[in-house]
Amino acid sequence: MKRRILLAGLLLTTWYTQAQSPFTHGRLRVSDNQRYLVHQDGTPFFWLGDTAWELFHRLNREEAERYLKRRAAQGFTVVQAVALAELDGLNTANALGEKPLVNNDPGQPNEAYFKHVDYILDKAAENGIVVAFLPTWGDKLNKSTWGKGPEIFTTQNARAFGRWLGNRYKNRENIVWIMGGDRTPRDGSEDVAVWRTMAEGVAEGVGGHDKALMSFHPQPNALEMGGSSHWFHNDKWLDFNMLQNGHCRDTPTHDKIAFVYNRTPVKPVMDAEPIYEDHPVCFNAKDLGTSNAYDVRKYAYLDLFAGAHGHTYGCHDVWQMYAPGQEPVNGPHMAWHEALDLPAANQMQWVRKLMESRPMLDRVPDQSLIVENNYGPADRIQATRGQDYAFVYTSAGRPFTLQLGKISGKEVRAYWFDPRKGETKPAGTFANQGSQSLKPPTTGYGQDWVLILDDASRNYPLPGASR
Repeated sequence: MKRRILLAGLLLTTWYTQAQSPFTHGRLRVSDNQRYLVHQDGTPFFWLGDTAWELFHRLNREEAERYLKRRAAQGFTVVQAVALAELDGLNTANALGEKPLVNNDPGQPNEAYFKHVDYILDKAAENGIVVAFLPTWGDKLNKSTWGKGPEIFTTQNARAFGRWLGNRYKNRENIVWIMGGDRTPRDGSEDVAVWRTMAEGVAEGVGGHDKALMSFHPQPNALEMGGSSHWFHNDKWLDFNMLQNGHCRDTPTHDKIAFVYNRTPVKPVMDAEPIYEDHPVCFNAKDLGTSNAYDVRKYAYLDLFAGAHGHTYGCHDVWQMYAPGQEPVNGPHMAWHEALDLPAANQMQWVRKLMESRPMLDRVPDQSLIVENNYGPADRIQATRGQDYAFVYTSAGRPFTLQLGKISGKEVRAYWFDPRKGETKPAGTFANQGSQSLKPPTTGYGQDWVLILDDASRNYPLPGASR
């Protein structure tokens, strides 16, 4: 037993060491089939993100390095952070005492502030982490009750600011550009035009649209299924789509993923802000409590199996980099550095291990794999497959009937994968035809499982520790 644990630890260390040198494959681009992200040489890239919105603003250099090292060790590949930060990022200085702009003028960036950004970007690259870089939070564009303004952007200075940033960071391979910042463009305003011109400015600064992988981070909106695609799907600069689920339990975000997945032209899609761990559910902790690891896991597997190319995790205490003495937002429970090791943060490694254990680029959502394919979000069963494998996620451990013959091979081999521990156990071998009833090892609240189904002739390795 000890030998098996030691071996698993060595394999995990090797995986992370390899993961921390991704830029030898070149910067990121959209895959040839328009569904996924890959490096320039075609090497697949799995987006396992963390929302670190206040990273550049609230953390000093030692703290930022501590954060990045821990997230890299946990298998995260992306952090999402904002240059002009949400929490009064224009008027409250960063941890080094610097504000981002002189006189809140986008035409006068403060070099000292952006040298701190440079340093953190360097440390992210050293740790093998891509930074999903937001030039500004949304309330710098349109005022709202969430975050603090003032409005500073027009179509003219947004283009210039985007161009300045693009030129500054054009040689960095660990940046993905994200317009928006948790805001809905207002009807009848210049908001959409401002975001478009900022994106165009970034593209000009880096030397062309083909050198700036971009998306848009939207607010959740039940009336707009498409997230970023609602406004920008046909824009040349929008390379992939983002959604946000609104921090409530069991929102059917998987349906929104499917909606955007099926739009044309085809573009990758993902949930870039799911329910955060340790967050007031629907912003109402008194009546609904606080989110837990199970809430967080469900979104990851349901979204990915519905067609998302990657997934972002978030933690309520971490996104705001809360620490004693900082102004808290919505009742954080602990300092950011303590929250780094909450259960779901450590469980996200198993999401990545599973997805990377089989060929990623031919994977498609396929609910026809299961008979019980229309349960509600609380006990949803979601299926996805490649040419020679399939994954089925049963969010409450409900039994299901598998429709065989959907993948290659005369014989299939099945395993149960535990999303809590990353362990796998055999589930049988059977002919690849007809139907097969399967019952997860446990059932009920918090007892989610993934069925792994392989073409037996492929002899794929297990994604986690075996039992």
